[in-house]
Amino acid sequence: MENNTTLFQDVARVVNLTAMPLNSVEEQVITIFLTTLICGVGIGGNVMVVLVVLRTKHMVTPTNCYLVSLAVADLIVLLAAGLPNISNVVASWIYGYTGCLCITYLQYLGINVSSCSITAFTIERYIAICHSIKAQFLCTVSRAKRIIAGIWIFISLYCTMWFFLADTKETVYTNGVVVTCAYRVSRSLYMPIYFLDFTLFYVVPVIVATVLYGLIAKILFMSPLPTHLNDRAEGGSVHQGHCHSTNKACKGAVTARKQITKMLAVVVILFTVLWMPYRTLVVVNSFIDPPYHDTWFLLFCRMCIYTNSAVNPVVYNLMSQKFRVAFKKLCRCSCRGREAEYNVPIYYSVMKSSSHGSNEPVTEQEELSCPTPSGFNTTEDDASGLSSS
Repeated sequence: MENNTTLFQDVARVVNLTAMPLNSVEEQVITIFLTTLICGVGIGGNVMVVLVVLRTKHMVTPTNCYLVSLAVADLIVLLAAGLPNISNVVASWIYGYTGCLCITYLQYLGINVSSCSITAFTIERYIAICHSIKAQFLCTVSRAKRIIAGIWIFISLYCTMWFFLADTKETVYTNGVVVTCAYRVSRSLYMPIYFLDFTLFYVVPVIVATVLYGLIAKILFMSPLPTHLNDRAEGGSVHQGHCHSTNKACKGAVTARKQITKMLAVVVILFTVLWMPYRTLVVVNSFIDPPYHDTWFLLFCRMCIYTNSAVNPVVYNLMSQKFRVAFKKLCRCSCRGREAEYNVPIYYSVMKSSSHGSNEPVTEQEELSCPTPSGFNTTEDDASGLSSS
């Protein structure tokens, strides 16, 4: 993350005979308030995402594995970038040389893993919906875990360069010394490093997501399920107009797929929009001298980044009944033997009982938790319940 007084500056002990610049009271108050609010919501929400997936058996699905990876990465961003910003706005850098290296490393680790996790679940959605036969072998929990492990190992190694690119800098003023965590290299050397990072972890994910979600939309939304389906239709995927199950169950599976795809698309759109101010700023500053360092615009860019890391659990709660019920259950901390009331995946039972020999993989987009203590009511309203926020 760039600091408003240290971007692209060489590490040195600089002597400045002017008075020490101080952040205005308004900036300090707004920064502390917004950062505390956003980070508090984000840390709590992302911890809940990790807990509900790890503690609920039917929530352990390929897509949710990627969402856990995204939640952990967002937690790192909030802890390594958000919280230090609170102390930095009221004082100089207080974490020392080691803190500068480790915090900078963790910031880029969280940012880049977050980007890769979004790309991974986008590809997984594309395969599951557009190539349902292959999805039986490619979209599995074990494969998702291996991919996630590979992402974290690769990014961990890639980001080690920041241990050599960051350093502390002291600036001596007439009334004191200001310590900042700065970049060691000059602007000319930093530019290719930044543009590599910018291309790999912003441009490429956005392009991939745009293309793949376009193809997914073509299948799900531009080729709607026929109004009347034969209960004994021949084999094929639900999004191609064939279903081994009843008409209502088939429509319900399509509805659930549409809803989870909408939810994940919203996550990608928020990533694209909320990172755009910061990415645009650094691109512009790479070509102008002196760089643009308006205090309030820098604050806006930071708040957008923190919001991106905090907002995903809110999206899950609003757009997924499954996550919403799991969050409520976690908050209540109730263990009175009512797990079956909330954790039974409707589509799994329906498809299994009526689609023997179907090639359609039963993944989490066909699963829907529904609080029905006295049994299943496999009506169309139940099947489409995930779309009601």
